[in-house]
Amino acid sequence: MRVARACADVDALADQYARGLGFEVLGQWRDHEGFDGAVLGHRRAPYHLEFIHAHDEPEPPPPHPENLLVFYLPDTADWTERCTAAEAAGFRSVPNANPYWERVGRTYADREGGRVILQNAAWTT
Repeated sequence: MRVARACADVDALADQYARGLGFEVLGQWRDHEGFDGAVLGHRRAPYHLEFIHAHDEPEPPPPHPENLLVFYLPDTADWTERCTAAEAAGFRSVPNANPYWERVGRTYADREGGRVILQNAAWTT
């Protein structure tokens, strides 16, 4: 799976997600048919994040606060380490309107307003 998002500054977001969330930049391009972009992920993970900027488009509006990327980190030490890294990379801790996410996680906003939840729990269905 790949989640793509329009942004104003591909390089700044790619750097923030790499430093703050531990992603690796798997690919980048400049002015490919009018687009700059970066794909981030973990080499063996079945998902990627893509940040894209169209040269001829206006700057995109900030994502809606309910557009969330949620990462489940069940180990408390790993969760704490990732929260510390996110804050050091410039993610801002923000309140979440949904009390479920507030109970065992933390919501962050990236430099362009995109929301990420680091949940200190295992995924259950």
